[in-house]
Amino acid sequence: MNPPRAASRPPTAEGRHGPSGLNGSRGRPAVPWPGAPSLRVSPTHEKQRRQKGAALLLAMLTVTLVATLASAALWQQWRAIQVETAERQRVQAGWILTGALDWARLILREDARSNQNSGNPDHLGEPWAMPLEEARLSSFLAADRDNSADLELPAFLSGEVRDQQSRLNFLNLVSVAGTGAQARAELSEPDLQAFTKLYRLLDLPEAELDAAAQALVRTSQLAANDPQPSHTALLPSKLAHLAWLGIGRASLAALEPHVTLLPERTPVNLNTASAQVLAASVTDLSLADAQQLVTERERDPWRQIADAARTKPGIATQLKADRHDVRSRYFEVRGRLRLDDTVIEERSLVVRNNLQLRVLWRERITTR
Repeated sequence: MNPPRAASRPPTAEGRHGPSGLNGSRGRPAVPWPGAPSLRVSPTHEKQRRQKGAALLLAMLTVTLVATLASAALWQQWRAIQVETAERQRVQAGWILTGALDWARLILREDARSNQNSGNPDHLGEPWAMPLEEARLSSFLAADRDNSADLELPAFLSGEVRDQQSRLNFLNLVSVAGTGAQARAELSEPDLQAFTKLYRLLDLPEAELDAAAQALVRTSQLAANDPQPSHTALLPSKLAHLAWLGIGRASLAALEPHVTLLPERTPVNLNTASAQVLAASVTDLSLADAQQLVTERERDPWRQIADAARTKPGIATQLKADRHDVRSRYFEVRGRLRLDDTVIEERSLVVRNNLQLRVLWRERITTR
């Protein structure tokens, strides 16, 4: 009887092929032992793996596309909200500033009625001349006890009324005689002297004034009898338009408190004019004497031109009814509305004829 044999064990790759694990000297990889799991991937498994990778890539692309579309939709919605907010703000501001203009017109109308009854002049102590300091808009509104929405409105209103006849009218420099083809524009020497004196008081170049005056004469001449287009500037209607005639930016800034443009010849209101305008409109009046006159009228406004002449007898012969007055017809109404970080300013030129008030032009400026 033969002795029992030990259980055989599959030879290892090292045992069969040496330490290198290769089949002989050809360098082929070792063959697993019988029954060992195969190291090869079946075609089915390879196909499934590729399908999973494609599905993952498709899912990532889908997420990216959805995120892009969602971002675009969100931006469009935000933009639409901003546009709607700006439009609503513009409309609200327009109504508020229109209401402020109507309020100023009502004050000027009541002032005219009072002057007709009492014969009082227009001066800086009247209600229309008091500026409205910035105040919350809700303070002007009657709020409902059950609705406090208006109380939270972040809107602030301010404004003022300025007498435009307290300034020298630049268009007074030109006088037009005749009508139609017979119209002739001429330079008004008394008004040119007044503007020359004002330029000297403000230390501005007189050559600039002379050139602008000549350009205004040419433009007025063509506007009066030649309807065809020309190479000359348009007739200015606002102070900023004087740049068309060659007035520099620095000069415009210096002239702004003292000069205006009105559609007809207008006298200077002695009760509201600045000391510089008084000195410029009266040939022999110095700036120091003009400042003294301003102090005198603050205590007792002049009801007639003769009252001003009695205050300074030396200028009595130089106060002319066609160049000086104690009443005004032209006013500029300024309104300023602040909504959050937006400031909307409106300027309107108003002419008053007895109890009738008419708006000649309006302009609105928005800043942030």
